[in-house]
Amino acid sequence: MIGMIEIIGRTLRLVFGAPAPASPPVDEMVVALEHRHQDIEFSAYAEDCRLFGHLVLDRDRLTDMLNEVGRLVLVDVMVESLASGEIVEVKELTVDRDELLAVEANGPRGDPNRRTRMRPYPVGVNLGPYLVRGYVHTTPGSDPLLAVRRKRMMVPLTEATIEYQAGGTRLQRRSSTIVFNRELADWIVPSVDEAIEFPDLPIVPGGLLAKDFTGQITLSES
Repeated sequence: MIGMIEIIGRTLRLVFGAPAPASPPVDEMVVALEHRHQDIEFSAYAEDCRLFGHLVLDRDRLTDMLNEVGRLVLVDVMVESLASGEIVEVKELTVDRDELLAVEANGPRGDPNRRTRMRPYPVGVNLGPYLVRGYVHTTPGSDPLLAVRRKRMMVPLTEATIEYQAGGTRLQRRSSTIVFNRELADWIVPSVDEAIEFPDLPIVPGGLLAKDFTGQITLSES
């Protein structure tokens, strides 16, 4: 039997069986592999699984690509079930942006000459099984939550953490930037610096899939 991935609504499910029929041609929003620019590592979070693979970046920044491209083509993909911890590997996978609750941002940071003066505000975001904390960058004096609502769908948080359960273990990952799907957020609230910089749970080193889980911290066993 062959491990496969089935997309139902917002959920990517691991299933086993015969290979699915070839997908029909995708629309112009698909990132074509032949239009190669820069290959980056891609780590994302869906409703019931984590995805890790490679993506051809054809924008200045991953955040821009996530906001402008409706579907992404990943290659050399590993998919980890949050419920069981089971991992399935696939050579290529096309994912709708709307399936992704959060993405760890890798790759270039864009043209520094286009950046404007911004101030970081700490916020917390709940997205299904994930709790994300980090700093949203807005103009000084503005309401950070109002600024988030006015941003495009995929919103970057810097110095971020994401917390979730996988295979019965509570985990926390840290990343310089996590981009979350604002339209799929259950709630967004102001936070404090301490909640981001000093996690209030004991930290125990974890050791699953060193390449995939770089930055992962095991918090507790449930």
